[in-house]
Amino acid sequence: MGIFGDIGHFIMTPLYYAISVVLVGFHKAFIAIGLSPAGGAGWALSIIGLTLVIRAALIPLFVKQIKSSRNMQLIQPKVKELQKKYGHDREKLAQETMKLYKETGTNPFASCLPILLQMPIFLALFRLLDHAAKNGSGNGVLTDSMAEQFGNAQLFGVVPISDTFLNANGHLSVQIVAAILVVAMTATTFTTQRQLMSKNMPSDALSGPYAQQQKMLLYVLPVVFAVGGIAFPIGVLLYWTTSNLWTMGQQFYVIRNNPAPGTPAAKAKADRDAHKAAKHGHPAAAATTEVVEPEVDRRPQQRQQPKRQSREQRKKSGGARPTDKTTPEGDQQ
Repeated sequence: MGIFGDIGHFIMTPLYYAISVVLVGFHKAFIAIGLSPAGGAGWALSIIGLTLVIRAALIPLFVKQIKSSRNMQLIQPKVKELQKKYGHDREKLAQETMKLYKETGTNPFASCLPILLQMPIFLALFRLLDHAAKNGSGNGVLTDSMAEQFGNAQLFGVVPISDTFLNANGHLSVQIVAAILVVAMTATTFTTQRQLMSKNMPSDALSGPYAQQQKMLLYVLPVVFAVGGIAFPIGVLLYWTTSNLWTMGQQFYVIRNNPAPGTPAAKAKADRDAHKAAKHGHPAAAATTEVVEPEVDRRPQQRQQPKRQSREQRKKSGGARPTDKTTPEGDQQ
């Protein structure tokens, strides 16, 4: 256990420093504008600020996740073809599927990367808050005196941010706040996943293996967060709920402005663009493009009248006279 403890400490120490630098920085900023150093509001807002910084740093990874997720949706017809062709040979099917992923630049595990990268940060914040509350000891740049303030800080003057739903010490207010945050955390997780499936997945991708994976996550993740959430401190619940709200808003923006082709979100965007074009006086851009045939003059064409020649001119030309086909009526001799 000593070796594993040393390894854990070696891994967590850089995270303690990174988290504590941002946390203490926000706390000092809130003190500067008049909040109490030992008050729960300052520390709660510092946790929210820490969450926003972390999520902003993960934006490039989120963009990669969206791209990979979209590719997974678009290649589902090809995946189904491979399943029909190599369904009898699982090894060959796996090889061809991975080859398809490589050719299209698709990573089937990219959708899990933001959560996986946040887990060590989540654990580090949990340990930071736990040590501060139980031992009054700080980590990173969080000093012992600040750690004691952090561990004893109370929201609304009655809800310690280090308490949990299961360890509320008989305080009903703690359980109420914790329950609200757990419900919010669970609801935002479900809404985010549901939003992705209902608006940004083409119809032919709703029955493939990727869709089954999404459906499983739709119900499994909220249950995991609900069960685990009752054991999280209030401060950690603030972090995770804020992170979920960021994810939901970020995904809503991407789906609204850059939806995957062939999805309900893409149709909704096309309708909005058409309405906007019509509103700004561009009906041609708003309406469906129609082929306009050029106007055809349907009046009967007049027969070309031959040029009349004198007797001398006819003699010079060899005596040729216009035939009946080219001679107008009334000029035949």
